Amino acid sequence: MVGTGDSRPASGGVHAIVVMAKAPLAGAVKSRLVPPLGADDAAELNRCFLRDLSATIERAIAIFAAKHGGRADGLVAFTPAGAEAAFDGVTPSAFRLIPQREGDLTARLIGVCEDLFAEGYASVIPMNSDSPTLPARILVAALAAMNRSGDRIAIGGADDGGYCLIGLKRTHRRIFEQIAWSTPLVYRETLERAGELGLEAVELERWYDVDDAAALRRLEAELFGEGAGARQGDPAPATRAYLEILAAKPRVGRSGSMIE
Repeated sequence: MVGTGDSRPASGGVHAIVVMAKAPLAGAVKSRLVPPLGADDAAELNRCFLRDLSATIERAIAIFAAKHGGRADGLVAFTPAGAEAAFDGVTPSAFRLIPQREGDLTARLIGVCEDLFAEGYASVIPMNSDSPTLPARILVAALAAMNRSGDRIAIGGADDGGYCLIGLKRTHRRIFEQIAWSTPLVYRETLERAGELGLEAVELERWYDVDDAAALRRLEAELFGEGAGARQGDPAPATRAYLEILAAKPRVGRSGSMIE
């Protein structure tokens, strides 16, 4: 078993890809998208994000098994406690739901790592729930980095200066401590923490979060093929289908006026 106190990170074993998620309930998620969306639409869009990310994780796990002979599980670490029912019909039955610990983001990330390493996982890869088109290849690369012997982190940056995912082979609490969360400094500070610990940092392809109106427009452009040279991620069919429904609805601008 690879636990939090094991000083000899192993290759192989079973890896954990963990989506860090709030329960997809109206008024509790995607508050920065309200407006232009209503609270109910924002919650349903969040459910679509989770469906598409879960499917991407399943594809990545299958590719990882075929190419590297490795094994991984998909999980959702959710908050608040007792909100399991909100994920019914949203995540695959094979995905295990685990509650996040109480506290700030630092405490919750450390808690997820400690809890899963205590169960015997060889690595833990927490990821956000805000990148529905995240390509499976990024997850496969993270799993491959975690599957090699020796200690390291793997980090997939976000265009806003944060990161979409981070893989660890031990609970290095320092990786999450004194980070200026929700600022453009997150990625840089995380690499600095890895340097302090003498850890190799495998930097993966960057992607983007959908957490405000500008990012939502970017997502729409990506999924509907607008804009020359736009990066193309995975197809995100549930998200695309719901965006088509939303396109037929008027949206409320921040001034209170209805905009198309």
